[in-house]
Amino acid sequence: MRIGMISPYSLTVPGGVQGQILGLARAIRARGEYVRVLGPCDGPPPEPFVTPLGNCVPTGANGSIVPLAPDPAAQLRTIRALRDEEFDVLHLHEPIAPGPTMTALLVKPAPIVGTFHRAGHSVAYDIFKPLTSRGAKRIAIRYAVSDDAEELAIQALGGTYERAFNAVDVSRYREGTATKTEGPTIFFIARHEERKGLSVLLDAFQQLPPDVRLWVGGVGPETPGLQGLYAGDPRISWLGEIDEDEKIDRMLGADIFCAPSLHGESFGIVLLEAMAAETAVVASDIPGYAKVTRNGLDGALVPPGDPNKLARELDQVLASPARRDELIASGSERVSEFSMRRLADLYLSAYRRAITAG
Repeated sequence: MRIGMISPYSLTVPGGVQGQILGLARAIRARGEYVRVLGPCDGPPPEPFVTPLGNCVPTGANGSIVPLAPDPAAQLRTIRALRDEEFDVLHLHEPIAPGPTMTALLVKPAPIVGTFHRAGHSVAYDIFKPLTSRGAKRIAIRYAVSDDAEELAIQALGGTYERAFNAVDVSRYREGTATKTEGPTIFFIARHEERKGLSVLLDAFQQLPPDVRLWVGGVGPETPGLQGLYAGDPRISWLGEIDEDEKIDRMLGADIFCAPSLHGESFGIVLLEAMAAETAVVASDIPGYAKVTRNGLDGALVPPGDPNKLARELDQVLASPARRDELIASGSERVSEFSMRRLADLYLSAYRRAITAG
């Protein structure tokens, strides 16, 4: 098969959907299939199998900033690439996001499989509903990665959805090199915005013993204020934007990965990444995370937005190597259910069904 995967988001900007697309493409290419990924790129393409469609335009959505490419030039590049490649099947991630995926949906040069990732309200779905409702009928097979993602898609488009899952290339995490630490270490990585809960973690961190360290990855609108507020704490390392290799190495080196998000997470892929790295997980008890992490088994979940309870849980996990080892062992087993190899098999079957259906 000649498979075209299309991302609405810049593939050079770290993100859960982008990581899923690139990881899935690698896994399917390893099966000997032809896969080409089309998407915006702000800089050199991250893989040789990526066709760049131009720069993104950062756009506010779901309490965050998403790197979309809705400009006419990107759509013309999309149409040209679709014409030149002559794909047998297209896999659109977020099919009705403004930009290349929506363009591919409307042009429809091949049977389409669509995957819906996002949860929460979408202004774009509201604005483009008349157009997208018609376009969605062109999707042969629809997948949603969670209950929340399916609910949003049904509200916007109707129709029926099969369940997929987000996946992790476990071997990639087991083959990294753990970053050395100077004591018990907690790792956080996400965009520094309200819904990711970094301010809650930093508040909780002040209650932990003086030998505990905190690695803070990422940047965002809250970065300057939070750095100023906690400038006097030498235990906090502000890493800025880090690449995928460094993220993996720090996951491997940390004692705990903490995800204190407040809302807006449809699927806790980052928690699975920590499990793949055999790092204990402490996270917020929100629906997207609870679907992935079984509280008390694969990780410890605490009420979102409560720094006191978060501090207590972090302290208890750090203080008990036996409990930490139990969480890691259960998480390592749990993540095997979400392997990229299994996801590749699921989608290869879907592609064949879509092609057969025409």
